[in-house]
Amino acid sequence: MLVQTTQGQSGSAHVVVLGNEKGGSGKSTTALHIAVALMKAGQRVATIDLDCRQQSFTRYIENRRAWARRTGLDLEVPVHRCIKLGDTMQIADNESSEFQQFMDAVIVIDTPGSDSYLMRLAHSMADTLVTPINDSFLDFDVLGTVDPANYSVTGESHYAEMVRDTRRKRRQLDGVSCDWIVVRNRLSMLGSRNKQLVADSLKDLSFRLGFRSIDGFAERVVYREFFPRGLTALDDLDEATLGTRPSMGHVTAREEVTSLLRQLKLPLDERGRRRAANRAEWFTQLDKPLELHDIISA
Repeated sequence: MLVQTTQGQSGSAHVVVLGNEKGGSGKSTTALHIAVALMKAGQRVATIDLDCRQQSFTRYIENRRAWARRTGLDLEVPVHRCIKLGDTMQIADNESSEFQQFMDAVIVIDTPGSDSYLMRLAHSMADTLVTPINDSFLDFDVLGTVDPANYSVTGESHYAEMVRDTRRKRRQLDGVSCDWIVVRNRLSMLGSRNKQLVADSLKDLSFRLGFRSIDGFAERVVYREFFPRGLTALDDLDEATLGTRPSMGHVTAREEVTSLLRQLKLPLDERGRRRAANRAEWFTQLDKPLELHDIISA
């Protein structure tokens, strides 16, 4: 429904990594929207936060869980862990069964905005790598360098070289090609020369590095308003959920998030589709009175 699907490899989790060595690019916001979209599509989703210092992703999910308890809303919340280097990676017996269900699911990992062992390890495991950048040459610099006279691409930057190296090693190890998508966030809603120059430079660099460049989130206040309650543009944005009447900004945000998710082309399995269909059917019947044949057949 929300995600254009491809069939994933059965029996193994699909790992989606949000990565960028520059902070403030919208990694955590994008990560939760991806996780919620997959859960709404019936998929089993686990999330991991590797930014043990900032923990924006963890707090976003905690805010979502707290708001669901406070309001009684049925908000989808993933199984979540925040992991830092030095943590024991052994899962307790009471948690092991919980994680068994994610062997054929999707794991969404948010990484810190700095180079580290865990950050590189996550990139090496990625089946889908999503790199959000703000739509400016300041953020473009994490990927490549440009000529100041004509803005043509002159080279690759440190993060791009790291990604290229991890993708090459992954392909040599198990033959899997990581799908790398660069997402342009904080897009201006008005056309500008800078906007076109960044787009042209990304297109040029994509041929060198083998990534796809797509449009992400525009510069909207609503995304900042979502965080304290853990909401996303994909939730039922009514007055009970938001605490206020939704605006056209909320509607437009949902449309651009849905467009982004379709372009990511994340995998959905058939069981997940059936779960989503059954869930939707259950909600449509929730407020209907029982008929006589329903009681007898039960």
